[in-house]
Amino acid sequence: MKLAVVGGGSTYTPELIDGFARLRDTLPIEELVLVDPATDRLELVGGLARRIFAKQGHPGRIVTTSDLDAGVADADAVLLQLRVGGQAARNQDETWPLECGCIGQETTGAGGLAKAMRTVPVVLDIAERVRRTNPNAWIIDFTNPVGIVTRALLQAGHKAVGLCNVAIGFQRKFARLLDVTPAEVHLDHVGLNHLTWELGVRLGGPDGENVLPRLLAEHGDTIADDLRMPRALVDRLGVVPSYYLRYFYAHDEVVEELGTKPSRAAEVAAMEKELLAMYGDPALDEKPALLAKRGGAFYSEAAVDLASSLLGSGGSAVQVVNTHNRGTLPFLPDDAVIEVQARVDRTGAVPLAVPELDPLYAGLIADVTAYEDLALEAALRGGRDRVFKALLAHPLIGQFAQAEALTDKLIAHNREHLAWA
Repeated sequence: MKLAVVGGGSTYTPELIDGFARLRDTLPIEELVLVDPATDRLELVGGLARRIFAKQGHPGRIVTTSDLDAGVADADAVLLQLRVGGQAARNQDETWPLECGCIGQETTGAGGLAKAMRTVPVVLDIAERVRRTNPNAWIIDFTNPVGIVTRALLQAGHKAVGLCNVAIGFQRKFARLLDVTPAEVHLDHVGLNHLTWELGVRLGGPDGENVLPRLLAEHGDTIADDLRMPRALVDRLGVVPSYYLRYFYAHDEVVEELGTKPSRAAEVAAMEKELLAMYGDPALDEKPALLAKRGGAFYSEAAVDLASSLLGSGGSAVQVVNTHNRGTLPFLPDDAVIEVQARVDRTGAVPLAVPELDPLYAGLIADVTAYEDLALEAALRGGRDRVFKALLAHPLIGQFAQAEALTDKLIAHNREHLAWA
């Protein structure tokens, strides 16, 4: 089995490598290719990756290359984890929207649209080259904004599934609180990427006992603190929202907070510099503890489960993924991309049935899906008017003056990545 990781020079990659090494019986990789144009970073990450494999006794071969076509040739699956424009572009996504009184965030609001505009054309070019080289390869997308990027891939006819680590993070957290194994915890996880709610927490499987009321009664303070939301809000909802919902439920408070501290991008850039220095130490043969602060917790385990199911080598048959709606949420088009539990095998992902959604959640999902439609159109076809319409449609913006100002700022800050601009 051969896997390729595009964006293999990311400081995330040792997390992925550690999971591949520990779970080698689930996903028996013979060759792993790390692909990245940043050869200096790639060699540091590749060296640590080989040492991690060696320490844990993994027999697979790790190859590094900046040649995309050679790297993905004959791969059974290709994982995408790239960031167009790097942390510098992310820093802009997180700062210029604040000038208009709007959230500055890399996947939500105006910053999220900017990231989609930069990313979708690049990902589609990569996917087309994968298809030319190996039309049977599965593409697993971890590149944000995952929902929009996955929809672009599926719309273009690629064999693709989107992956996020939010659900597996909740699963692990709830398992600790309940003192059970993660495999015993099944989530009624419903929504769009970075716009989801845990409607139920079931023990033993999709039809198991719903222990969410007990979780909230016994551990509500802990859950609310982790979300950085008031306990009263979580109790009134009676469900557990993704922490990304804080941008909607406490928008003005978050805008004020973000204006008083360095951007997350600046924090991550400093962390990456430190991590890369660690990766260059020939004595380091395990992922460093600092990596946990970088983000992406449990990404490797989710990726192993998904890849093994798609490739027929084992892994959990039911996983939370981003895939076509196919009538699962009846108020959305079939080709919308949703994030729910799905049954995954060699043929792809088929969503499981979900409980009927309260209008409180269904309305916001419908609004953001409409925005994502317009965002994808803007990313594919360009043009100031398409950017403006997407921003005006976003529930976190929705005002003419703000949408106009944000449109100009988005284009100005991303001109080098927008061929039409």
